[in-house]
Amino acid sequence: MNRLVLAAPHSGSGKTTVAALLCLALRNRGLKVAPFKLGPDYLDPTHLARAAGQPARNLDSFLLSPEQIKAMFARTASQADISVLEGMMGLYDGRDPASDAHSSADLARLLDAPVVLVIDASASARTVAAVAQGLRDFGPDLKLAGVILNRVAGPSHAAL
Repeated sequence: MNRLVLAAPHSGSGKTTVAALLCLALRNRGLKVAPFKLGPDYLDPTHLARAAGQPARNLDSFLLSPEQIKAMFARTASQADISVLEGMMGLYDGRDPASDAHSSADLARLLDAPVVLVIDASASARTVAAVAQGLRDFGPDLKLAGVILNRVAGPSHAAL
């Protein structure tokens, strides 16, 4: 099953916008996209569902056991060409600030899904690389597949 988790350093980085645009772009290429939202969110899944043309599912590790999450994911993902999972908060933010429990990183590991970071590049340049490297190195067991820079001011900012 093709899948990826879109995660970020913090809320407000643009995960929902990027996830919805990615779902729409994949759908426009003729792929059937299964959208998911990690955590107990009711608004973001409506955007993902509209963009994907398919119902979005919540994968909430507070309410569902790991086995239930894997079963729900497998059942829905098996009907699609690719699954796009939008993370919640920051990549390592969950119930307990001292662990990854109930975080996007935790669910990416559970589902063996590669992670694409969405980083807000506004008001920064080279520091974006340090943030991405820090997120990668903090969880070396995660499969970091790439980085999408959001809010890039223009070509010269992108070149930095």
